[in-house]
Amino acid sequence: MSKKILLLEDDTLLAQTLKELLESEGYLVSLAKSGNSAIDESYENSFDLYIFDINVPDISGIELLKSLRDADDTTQTIFISALVDLNSISKAFEVGADDYIKKPFFPEELLIRVNSKLATPNSIIILNNLEYNPQTKLLKKDGHILVLGETQERLFDTFIQNIGQVLDREILLECLEKPTPTALRVAITKLKQTTGLNIKNLRGIGYTLEQS
Repeated sequence: MSKKILLLEDDTLLAQTLKELLESEGYLVSLAKSGNSAIDESYENSFDLYIFDINVPDISGIELLKSLRDADDTTQTIFISALVDLNSISKAFEVGADDYIKKPFFPEELLIRVNSKLATPNSIIILNNLEYNPQTKLLKKDGHILVLGETQERLFDTFIQNIGQVLDREILLECLEKPTPTALRVAITKLKQTTGLNIKNLRGIGYTLEQS
C-alpha cells in the first residue's frame, strides 16, 4: 500500500515540484497551502509522514505540529524552511520535529530523507550479491559481512536506497568529511571496487546506481 504524505507549502511552484517528485516515487501526496487547511487534512485523514514549511498563512508549521503532538499525533515530521537561525531550528525540534531541511535545497535531498523515514522496518535490500539492512546498516556480500569506512558507508546507504534515481553531486558531497569533486570521484571509485555497484557518472548532472 502506498504511503501517504501531507505536504504543507504555500509556495505554489515549490509545492508542485515536490508533490510531483514524491508522487513519481509512488507516494500519495495531499497538498495544503495554509496551517488551517493542513489541520483539516490531518483530522480527516491519516498520514505516514508530514512535510511542513514554517512560515505559512493562518498557523505556522511549528504551532501546527505542537497542536498535533498535544493531540497525541506522533506522525513523523520533516520541516522545510528558509529560517536558518538556531532559535527556529531549536523550536522545531522542541515541538517534535524528526528532521529539518534548510531552504534552498535540492528536491532530491528531501526525497532521500523521505525514503529513509518511510522505509519498511527491517526491510532487506537485495541487489545482485549484496544484502543490506537500512535500519542496522549491516551489509553482506556473498553472504559475508562487508565493512565499509564511514564515508563509503554513507555513500552506499544513499545510493542503495535510491536505485535508479539520479543523485545530484551536491547531495553526495555531503557524505564526505572533506567534500571536493575529486574526493567524491575517488570515494565512488573505491565504493564500486569494494561492492561491485554499477554506479554511472552522468556528466554535468550527477550519479546513478543501476540495477545490474
